[in-house]
Amino acid sequence: MGIFTFWPVAFNTYLAFGNYDLGSGHVTWNNFEHFKYLYKEELFHHALKNSLLYLLIVPVIQISALVVAKLVNNKLPGMTMFRAIYYIPVIAAVSIAAVVWQNVYKYDGILTWFFQMIHVLPEGVDGQIDWIGNPDTALYMVMVFTFWKGIGYYMVLYLAGLQAISPEIEEAAILDGANAWQRFWKITVPLVKPTILLCTLLSTIAAIKSFQEVMVLTKGQADTYTALYYVIDQAFRNYNFGRAAAAGLVVTFFCMILAIIQFRFFGDKN
Repeated sequence: MGIFTFWPVAFNTYLAFGNYDLGSGHVTWNNFEHFKYLYKEELFHHALKNSLLYLLIVPVIQISALVVAKLVNNKLPGMTMFRAIYYIPVIAAVSIAAVVWQNVYKYDGILTWFFQMIHVLPEGVDGQIDWIGNPDTALYMVMVFTFWKGIGYYMVLYLAGLQAISPEIEEAAILDGANAWQRFWKITVPLVKPTILLCTLLSTIAAIKSFQEVMVLTKGQADTYTALYYVIDQAFRNYNFGRAAAAGLVVTFFCMILAIIQFRFFGDKN
């Protein structure tokens, strides 16, 4: 933890207030110049806006994962197979999965064919859309990829929380006349609240830090440039490590604010 977490965080914080010379390894102190630059730079503002917009995927993936976990928690034939199928995208390499989804999203790909089949889009060339090349749709298509890739992971966490609930509690509610919706809302949700907090927190941080999905699908083009992509660009393309470190601290600050809000909302009031 000291080598791979605490020291990098401490050095990154120090680096954010200086200019790093790659040749000598020396850091020249420059106070808050990097933060002043970020405050005025429109590109960083736009990247941060895209990262915050990416948070739209969080409630969708959490609600879906909880519902799927509730469904696969039933003791029915073949349910183990369904759990495994939902989890396969989690262990699939991002680069390999992205190749598949690029074919789904291309002009004459499966997604275009599907919308033409149900007559949402006109048939032929006129109805073809470059889903990840169009700035109006690209970021949302990357979110769909994130949803597909991550729902199985959160499903497993929710499944563990559901299986920790004593069956006698739900049986007692059934005897008292509670229907399925009442049992879900009054028993399941309150008892898995710690799991909801954990999953929402992990999902929020992952959304703010979205980079891999953007890199493999769009390379930051078509209005999918995110805050962490900006950090990577500044560090490893412009070699401005100080500015990258400052941008990383700003992203961390937003993660902390969102985490505090979630602890307030989902945490134990006591």
